[in-house]
Amino acid sequence: MIHIIRLLLVAIFGLIAYGYYLKETVGKIGDKYVGIAVLIITFVFLPLFIYHRYKNKKLSDFQIDMDKIREKAKDL
Repeated sequence: MIHIIRLLLVAIFGLIAYGYYLKETVGKIGDKYVGIAVLIITFVFLPLFIYHRYKNKKLSDFQIDMDKIREKAKDL
């Protein structure tokens, strides 16, 4: 999984660099490549990264326990 994420990240950076190169040389066509790279980051890379990072973790470790906060507030 980590190899796929790294390869995807390199491909995204390459796509952004190619888009900026085209933007400087040809014109507006480079904006499409940068936009596609941003969409890939948003809808492909980030979900894969989040899944890989938190796949063996308990979600209760990351949630706020409001009961404990209320008990501490009453003690003050």
